[in-house]
Amino acid sequence: MQTMLDNGLLNASLPLAPGGLDAATDNEPDLMALLMDELAHGVLVINVQGRIFHANQAARRELARGFVLNASHGELKVVSSTDATALQVALGKAVDGKRSLLKLTASGADVMLAVIPLNRQMGAPCERIALFLSRPGVCDSGVFGSFARSHGLTHTEEQVLASLCRCLSTPEIALQMKVAVSTVRSHVRSLCIKTASSGVRELVNRVAILPPIAPLPLGKMH
Repeated sequence: MQTMLDNGLLNASLPLAPGGLDAATDNEPDLMALLMDELAHGVLVINVQGRIFHANQAARRELARGFVLNASHGELKVVSSTDATALQVALGKAVDGKRSLLKLTASGADVMLAVIPLNRQMGAPCERIALFLSRPGVCDSGVFGSFARSHGLTHTEEQVLASLCRCLSTPEIALQMKVAVSTVRSHVRSLCIKTASSGVRELVNRVAILPPIAPLPLGKMH
């Protein structure tokens, strides 16, 4: 299976330029492409045939994994034939200016995909289409650690919060951490107090609405 790595697209060739979709240059870093790479959500710009014009860092990672989507010779490919048909229908609608939301599933992995037409002129056929991928999880924000530090969370409390964001129950967290359920409940109470949350739902929502910034590479964390 060929991926974007094989095709050299991991270097973000054909980036979006501030002056327009066709104004990309090879001589200097494109500010818009750099901005897109900071997003935790994968973003691609393609045409109705699936030709990839841009993929940000998160999208390139998803394509390189190849579980649901991949790329071959600069074209977007969908692993599941059923999902491929659904995406083609959505792309056809996008040409007419209509948005779609799809759930792609393969190899036990799910990806929510928003198909957004990038219309330049009202009524004109859409030549470029944006695909916005869901981020892997609620805690996959580059500012999750900053949130924890700003509220004075301990390392253990941060672990409990991450587990809550993955929809684990208190007994499941206790089993995972090899502690008593009462200990986890104590951590949850502390989390709610420190973050001024009325309960787990509000606590998780505080994390869910954090800016969707991509996590830093391990070598750049500080």
